[in-house]
Amino acid sequence: MKKTTWIILGLIAVIAVWAISANNKINLKHEAATSKWADVQADYQRRKDLVEQAINVVKGAGNYEQGTLEAVIKARNNAPQLDANDLTEENIANFQKAYDKMAQEMTRAINVTVERYPELTATKSYQEFQAQIEGCENRINVSRKKFNEAVRAYNSAIIVFPNNLIASIFGHKPMGYFKASEGAEEAPDTSSLL
Repeated sequence: MKKTTWIILGLIAVIAVWAISANNKINLKHEAATSKWADVQADYQRRKDLVEQAINVVKGAGNYEQGTLEAVIKARNNAPQLDANDLTEENIANFQKAYDKMAQEMTRAINVTVERYPELTATKSYQEFQAQIEGCENRINVSRKKFNEAVRAYNSAIIVFPNNLIASIFGHKPMGYFKASEGAEEAPDTSSLL
């Protein structure tokens, strides 16, 4: 074979190896983001599981109303799911909105119970529940941040040249970020608590 044929074959081999390597790096970043999404879901599941404790705490208070308990159970059962392969901005926003609604319903139901039965707040189990919920919310926040960092790394990898060529060939699409819920920039009104 001619020298130019070997040079052309060598260039094709180098380009093929580079393309495979670039695609593998993109796939690893996608997997890292998907893994972080699993962490977010695990933390949301922990929050959902804590509702079981809330139900037991409310039951333990003795004088709970069935409607309040049913509201907490309904909120827990309506927890949304989101496929890790469909992490678009819109789907993540809908997921977040559904979880925010669930959390509001649970909080409202528990607060109604506490208002009607103030002795509940003095129980050890209720105080432990409050501490666990606070820790759970912190974990969720940390998981969201780590997920967004992984998404940023993945999205950055697929938009830069020449990786964007490989990303388009292999069908890599940008992932969505977790964003603050609508109205989160407003400080909550705590005047009624004073």
